Amino acid sequence: MSAYFRITLHRSAIGLPKRTNGVLMGLGLRKRNQVVFHPVEPQFAGMIMKVKELVRVEAVDRALTKAELRAERRPDPGFYVERPRAEAQSGLALAMATARASGEAVAEVEEVRL
Repeated sequence: MSAYFRITLHRSAIGLPKRTNGVLMGLGLRKRNQVVFHPVEPQFAGMIMKVKELVRVEAVDRALTKAELRAERRPDPGFYVERPRAEAQSGLALAMATARASGEAVAEVEEVRL
C-alpha cells in the first residue's frame, strides 16, 4: 500500500524569493488553498521542508480525485445557505405582495416567512 502527502498551499508566496516560488511550482501549487497529492518519497519531503511555513501537509492512504475534493468542500445536504437580512426582508415583501394579489390573508404569509 502506497501512502501520499496531501499538500495544501496555506500562505501566499507573494514577495518571497524566486527559489521559494520555484519549489511551490515544482510541487504543483499555484493558488492558495489548492490541494495536490504526491507519493511519500524523499524528494517531495525535501521540497515540503523548504516551504514548510507556507503549506499544510497530511499523510493519506490514497490520492483523491477532483470530484472527491469538490464533494469534500460541499456542505452537508441537511444545511442551507442563509440569505443576508436585507434579502430576506425583500423576500418577505415579495411574498406579501403576491398574497395580496391572490387574495390570501397577509397574516398567514407573515407567520410562515418569519
